[in-house]
Amino acid sequence: MAREYILIVDDDPDFVETVSMLLENKGYEVGKAYDAFEGEAAIKQRRPDLLVLDVMMPRKSGYELCKELKGNNWTKDIPVMLLTAVGEAVPTTTYSHYEGMTTEADDYVAKPVDAATLAEAVERLIAA
Repeated sequence: MAREYILIVDDDPDFVETVSMLLENKGYEVGKAYDAFEGEAAIKQRRPDLLVLDVMMPRKSGYELCKELKGNNWTKDIPVMLLTAVGEAVPTTTYSHYEGMTTEADDYVAKPVDAATLAEAVERLIAA
């Protein structure tokens, strides 16, 4: 049986590596992208079973990418987990809680996130 493929899109390489190792140790196949445009290209190459998507990224936010994916027939059923420190950063950025609530993300996890919480959220979304 094929392993589930999870794509991580985050502009923090250390975070991507940490999450990748965690998920690979849980038996998942993991793809990596370091901004929304790389994420889009990766999705076109191979449709993931789950997308772990950072919100605050340069050039295009995770909110924007999530909205585009959920509006596309080919990608609308991909579960999206948004990861963000927006809660702490709202006063100093253009990101808002409203933007997060208007996306159709399947889960919303605050950063920093501990490994157990992230693994639990991934398993819940993959099983859904």
